[in-house]
Amino acid sequence: MQTTIGFLKHYELEKDFKLNIEPNHTTLAGHDFEHDILFASKYGMLGSIDSNTGDPLLGWDTDQFPMDSKKTTLVMGTVIEQAGLAPGGLNFDCKVRRESTDPNDLFYGHIGAMDTFARGLRQAAKIKEDGILSSMLEERYSTFNSELGKKIEDGSATLEDCEAYAMEHGEPEQKSGQQELYDMVFNRYV
Repeated sequence: MQTTIGFLKHYELEKDFKLNIEPNHTTLAGHDFEHDILFASKYGMLGSIDSNTGDPLLGWDTDQFPMDSKKTTLVMGTVIEQAGLAPGGLNFDCKVRRESTDPNDLFYGHIGAMDTFARGLRQAAKIKEDGILSSMLEERYSTFNSELGKKIEDGSATLEDCEAYAMEHGEPEQKSGQQELYDMVFNRYV
């Protein structure tokens, strides 16, 4: 996915094409379900989501129906942040499992997956509305609002700038990332 974005941007085609991201391929590459969706969105390249999942323990593309509301909440949070999916949407390229042998199983799979994405959308909207996690993240990364932080973020900081800052301020104070707290707050919504 990153190579495709680089190619499109290099040849100035990013306005003509958007990407369809399949989260199951993301997990096969060793990333979290939502990783490539977030990455493509941050670069303005997310156009649609091939809404299937797999079993990360199997190591191959099983195209299962997504039924994990935590994962769909993270995905739909990205969709909300970029104000929707365009020009595409959620595509269901899914199959029932081998042990699901009744014709109704395909029907149940589609309903369950769509319900899971709808639940994820509601939960993501509530997270955004409450603003608790976004405030926590703003505080966690507040140093990016400092003079040096802004230069690092916009790519204009030099190694000499960083050295001068380190020499003037010394060893930085160790601060906890509080990952357990973030997980706990997120889990209130799912």
